[in-house]
Amino acid sequence: MSPSSTPASTTAKLTFLNRPGAGVRAFQTINANPKTGDRDYNYLREQKDVVLENLRGKEGSATLDTAGFQLFTRTSKHKAFMDDVEIQREYYPESEELIKELTGASKVVIFDHTIRRRRAGQIDDSPDRRQPVAQAHVDQTTASAIARIHRHLPPEDTSSLLRRRFQIINLWRPISHPAVDWPLGLCDYRSVDPKTDTFPIALVYPDREGETLGVSYNPKQKWKYFYGVTPDELVLIKCFDSVQDGSVAIFTPHTGFADPSTPKGTPPRESIELRALVFYD
Repeated sequence: MSPSSTPASTTAKLTFLNRPGAGVRAFQTINANPKTGDRDYNYLREQKDVVLENLRGKEGSATLDTAGFQLFTRTSKHKAFMDDVEIQREYYPESEELIKELTGASKVVIFDHTIRRRRAGQIDDSPDRRQPVAQAHVDQTTASAIARIHRHLPPEDTSSLLRRRFQIINLWRPISHPAVDWPLGLCDYRSVDPKTDTFPIALVYPDREGETLGVSYNPKQKWKYFYGVTPDELVLIKCFDSVQDGSVAIFTPHTGFADPSTPKGTPPRESIELRALVFYD
């Protein structure tokens, strides 16, 4: 589909998060409660009608350093995305080299991945049944980004790596068919006030804690999407950047969303996201 034949924008209900109260630490469990199909949490949710601009034909207006995200066309050699061992053996190495090529990074370490296959009516209660995330968020905070380096790299390397510019970047790619159903909504960092629009949420695993950022609604935010991203395309989503002097985007709020203009019979969204530590000389 050519850019001229895709919609200029869509209006959808996005879910935003608000702090639980003064002095109360926000939290969310990583695994859903089997009885409710939802994760336990103590923050507040609200839905807002938001206009999302389709950047088809205007792809150059959003880059990792300006908006915090960027669309690329690159075909993957790995196609199946059914077996975690094969994904790690085949898709991780090619993706590490791809991220180096696209960003100019000198070192890339992929530390995990998530496959999401939307299945209406199913409960998202285990790692192999992940659905698209339906709330505005950022995957990492500064504290959790630094913790990732200590968690995934040898202790003898961490001091030198922390002195260099580093990022955490997600590589998001549709599987098997274009992601027309439940597309990925992305907020241009230039329209975000990090102090008022985001707050830390403790992410509670069975054996440890991580930390993400909840995103609150601000009418100044400019939300974007790319209509019908194909398996031969990918979106790099910046989740953290150690350069925080105002010269570049630090992160990208994002969410999956139900696009009310999606044609009936559209195949449910299937996608994979890799999470990578990205270092520069």
